[in-house]
Amino acid sequence: MSYYPGLIESLVTKNDTKIVYFIMDGLGGLPVDDRRATELEVAVTPNLDELARRSSCGLLVPVAAGVTPGSGPGHFGLFGYDPVENNVGRGVLEAAGIGFPLTDRDVAVRGNFATVDREGKIIDRRAGRLSTEENQRVCKKLRENVKVPGVEVFVETVKEHRLLVVLRGDDLSGDLADTDPQTTGAAPLPVRALKPEAEATARLFQQFVDQAARVLADEPRANMVTLRGFAKHKPYPSIEKRFQLRSLCLANYPMYRGVAFLVGMEIHPVLPDVPSQIRVMKEKWADYDFFFQHAATTDKTGEDGNFEGKVAAIEELDAFVPEILQAKPDVLVITGDHSTPSALSSHSWHPVPVLLHSRYSRIGGATAFNETECARGALGMLPARDLMPLALAHARRLMKFGA
Repeated sequence: MSYYPGLIESLVTKNDTKIVYFIMDGLGGLPVDDRRATELEVAVTPNLDELARRSSCGLLVPVAAGVTPGSGPGHFGLFGYDPVENNVGRGVLEAAGIGFPLTDRDVAVRGNFATVDREGKIIDRRAGRLSTEENQRVCKKLRENVKVPGVEVFVETVKEHRLLVVLRGDDLSGDLADTDPQTTGAAPLPVRALKPEAEATARLFQQFVDQAARVLADEPRANMVTLRGFAKHKPYPSIEKRFQLRSLCLANYPMYRGVAFLVGMEIHPVLPDVPSQIRVMKEKWADYDFFFQHAATTDKTGEDGNFEGKVAAIEELDAFVPEILQAKPDVLVITGDHSTPSALSSHSWHPVPVLLHSRYSRIGGATAFNETECARGALGMLPARDLMPLALAHARRLMKFGA
């Protein structure tokens, strides 16, 4: 498909139809070891498979062929925003996700607590997936002991091993390179300016990192901080303004709540599990047109290289599909924001299976919901940003174009 800026917005019309996105983060996978099937192909998913046979299926390209997306671009695409033009640093997303009030004098960055050995090399990029409670204790330690002359320093817990670092001052720049080398056995990278005007800001953040390393030296696990996604805040046109959708976000992780917040969704307080999300969706059914439900376990197990764990996560999520269908959405989309194969223990560039269920769905050749079968589906392979226009069309929310 082709994308013409402003076209979809010019065709949008309101009605009382309901659209539900059920996003299984990091859904796509790969065969591992001697297996000949992906996690999704191994998983026993009777509900997803039956629904796939009655739906339009296909594969989504989150950004572009061969490009491995972060979760931010992955979700921007799903919501109908160009993931390249609207790319935003992870720091802004994390700040939005925890409700930190950024100003135009701030540079925000997402941090990871990590474990380094005596030589300063990373042995665990996530500090053993530090608990949120332990994270709060260590963040307090940083707040009390790290001072960078000339700027205000904010250190906030996000979740588990993740934290938010914000420097507030004049003439700061977000054009900085990540310090996370994205691998173990290597030392954290220095803060590096990507543009000459960011040199001064790079020095300030390096002071933060150096001080943090000294303050955390006696910590058994969280003895280092790595930084990813430096950014300054910018406004985005809301999903209601663009698509006339009153939208509710039902996600727990700050990252995904942050993307939803930036595109103008209402953010529901954190809920304990997927059944609670479905319950709230039904309770709020009359108040919203679009519901974004997010499940993180498929991504987490993939990043941990846990093939069987990801299979189990998919099977657990499959059991909730009939409950979502009980609400009778006019359009139900089930997909992921990117692939996270346990074979790679990381995000990957592989297209993501997608299912679009509606009374107007054109049925293709998919007989199950997995990578191989969805490749036979009626949707074919399409850019993720084209998913929202398709959802709107199947909800009869787009008028005819032209005479």
